Amino acid sequence: MRPHVEFVDEKDLLWHIAELPHGVGEAKQKHLSYDEEDGSASTRVDFVTDWSRPSGLHTAVTEWFVLKGEVTLGDKTLVDGDYWCAPKGVCTPAISVKAGTEILLFREYGDWSFTPATADLEDKEEIAELTIMSSNNMEWYAVEDPVNGSPMNFERGGGAMPVPGMFIKLLYRNPVTGFYTRLIKAGPGWKEHPLAHHPVFEEAYLLSGEFNYNYGTIHAGGYFFRPAGVRHGDFVAGDEEGFTFILRCDGDLVDWYTDNARVEMQGDPVNWGEGFPLSEPPVMLQPVRSKTAGPWKDPNYQ
Repeated sequence: MRPHVEFVDEKDLLWHIAELPHGVGEAKQKHLSYDEEDGSASTRVDFVTDWSRPSGLHTAVTEWFVLKGEVTLGDKTLVDGDYWCAPKGVCTPAISVKAGTEILLFREYGDWSFTPATADLEDKEEIAELTIMSSNNMEWYAVEDPVNGSPMNFERGGGAMPVPGMFIKLLYRNPVTGFYTRLIKAGPGWKEHPLAHHPVFEEAYLLSGEFNYNYGTIHAGGYFFRPAGVRHGDFVAGDEEGFTFILRCDGDLVDWYTDNARVEMQGDPVNWGEGFPLSEPPVMLQPVRSKTAGPWKDPNYQ
């Protein structure tokens, strides 16, 4: 399984050669999270030059979300905010990408392997099995009643609760497993205070706005991956524009909340610097998770 990644800023990650075999052109990627067992991964990919690849089959369930630029998939042109998903066994038509395009690429249940087609796969039935969505042409809907009141109308277990002030655009959902990818949005100052955990993994990438969390303010490019059962919270949206995430789970999301949660560290200070206890002890620092968000440690301590 993929390791737990609590908010990391993509600016702090290293570039690697993109894992896009049989493509023509240059692309690079950053590993947001990576499963060393089966090759599943979530990556940020930038296309340095024009890039193209013939039709064929991915080993993994494969999803692309266009952050900016232009992607041509068969006879369809995708731009900022557009999305496509190819389940296992579904042929992906020929694809071309313009230089400067940036995407999020998600692989699930398989590695980067790709087998070029041996015949023309511009067949309309094959292409119809792809999910292609234009998020900018979709309406946001409120998550007031996630069981009965939303267009998804999921079959869900106990614990599903409404989340006032949050809005969703559903990009993809597997009707058998419940695996889904969606956009979520909250307005300025939106708050959710209880600790939460889920029976499925949850990952998200911050597309815009700000998100205030235990470790400070998260900006666009912030990312997390939480395996099932990891408690997290609380959350406050930025005061100016709120936030928008792309969020994925490997099943229908159920929120299990913990009220009145408390994490507290206590103790008696010992050996806290020259002059103590006659002098004031140094300030205890909250660790910063990202060099981009702030310094790694107190500059007075090298």
